[in-house]
Amino acid sequence: MDRPRSKPRRPRAAASARREGAAPSQNEQAYQLLKDALTTLAYKPGEYLNTASLMDELALGRTPINHALHRLANEGLVQIIPRKGVMVSPLSINDALELIQVRLANEVLCARLAAGRITAAEVERLAAVAREFDAAVARRHLTEVMNLDRDFHEQVAAAAHNRMLAEILKVLHARSQRFWAISLADERHLAEVQAEHAAIIGALGRNDAEAAAAAVQEHVLSFQRALLQTR
Repeated sequence: MDRPRSKPRRPRAAASARREGAAPSQNEQAYQLLKDALTTLAYKPGEYLNTASLMDELALGRTPINHALHRLANEGLVQIIPRKGVMVSPLSINDALELIQVRLANEVLCARLAAGRITAAEVERLAAVAREFDAAVARRHLTEVMNLDRDFHEQVAAAAHNRMLAEILKVLHARSQRFWAISLADERHLAEVQAEHAAIIGALGRNDAEAAAAAVQEHVLSFQRALLQTR
């Protein structure tokens, strides 16, 4: 079986997403295009980014690109180095393991809270995201797979109905996404993730806090195992 596309092309202006309703601002376009390229490793860790080249690739001006780069620096995806420029933040397995430790503590708590607070409509939204994830896997589209996996986690966080916890998890997921690009390129791990999503939805749908916590813990730990196998 072919592997998902793990080497996405660098962003082009034509790749800008067309959303229903009002078009996103140039600042938002630059941010989203660059973030997608960074999280899918189209820009390699340690690589320096040239603003003029980015302006050509995205067909956007210097101001929206600089605005986007500062947002991405705040998220830890790039580093702005005085007198040198902008560098894609390096990837470190130690950073990944530290993230996993913090994710475990917070996501298990989130699952317990969500099991007691989730509504029927939220269970259905979560199931809908899982179906979209499965469809993206079938299409072997890594960027969609990654974004839908993040959306799945954000839906679980929303179901916990704890705004502070949701904000913490959003930051952790943003920091984790480049590592997801590595683990989710593995067909075997993708199959595990699909089964784990189903287990999480089932536990939350039954309002079973212990099962939900165990399912989320296994989901995070399987990511850790997949990542360590790539070393």
